[in-house]
Amino acid sequence: MAKEGLPETEASPVTVKIHRRPGAKLPERATAGAACFDVSACLETDTEIVISPNDRLTVPTGLYFEIPDGYYISLRPRSGLAFKNGITLLNTPATIDSDYRGELKVLLINLGHEDFRIKHGDRIAQLMLEKIEPINFLETDFSELEDSQRGSGGFGSTGIA
Repeated sequence: MAKEGLPETEASPVTVKIHRRPGAKLPERATAGAACFDVSACLETDTEIVISPNDRLTVPTGLYFEIPDGYYISLRPRSGLAFKNGITLLNTPATIDSDYRGELKVLLINLGHEDFRIKHGDRIAQLMLEKIEPINFLETDFSELEDSQRGSGGFGSTGIA
């Protein structure tokens, strides 16, 4: 039964073609309610990557996508890695455009205080497929923009509580 005001529909899945190098793990949802798919590192056997504090590098996943027109993939940090180790994505959310056909690599940064080691198969980021909404920009004079409660208040203008 749909919640009041929400339509009773079931979305059809969108097909995203994927190629994976030998040994690469397919993106996987950790739980049935997860919004994102975990993405794992694809490294040579018996190797690891070490990210020193304040260092950044790209981690290969061994995955290649054909994303349908009208969609893109976004990458986001894994909350556990961020909280426990200070590992996050430098360009979060990362955007993978539908016309990109190269290997998906994850740009990680270590904001923690200790070296962080990544081994083959370690989950390093989350992936989400997102729809692009068409935008029609209508150029206008500044005086034609409606006033709002916030107005032109910038960073921190709404307070912290």
